[in-house]
Amino acid sequence: MQKYAADLKKLIENSVIPDIDERVDEIYEYINDTKDASDEVKEELEELRDFKADLQDILGEIDRDEIDEDECKELISDILDAQQKYSDEDYIDDEDDMDEFYEEEDDEDEGEEDDEDY
Repeated sequence: MQKYAADLKKLIENSVIPDIDERVDEIYEYINDTKDASDEVKEELEELRDFKADLQDILGEIDRDEIDEDECKELISDILDAQQKYSDEDYIDDEDDMDEFYEEEDDEDEGEEDDEDY
């Protein structure tokens, strides 16, 4: 296994997938606490599951030596950029923050619909 492939594998296994699993757990806790499984919550869960499946596919490609170093390097860069972006944002710590997060998403969606009318 080449250097960037090994680095990508470590990054996915030790950072990205655990972060996804943690977020999924937070969402399930939110659903359990609030009994709210809105479309937004369900959509986020589905996106996280799909993303995790994509990452597992990439891990399989790495194990089979089917991914080149340039692609690994680019994926590492993309992942690190995304992690930096999300580390700069406030994390949702409790149920009240989760409620506010989904309310803000609804407000943004409504604004987008208004823009389409013009």
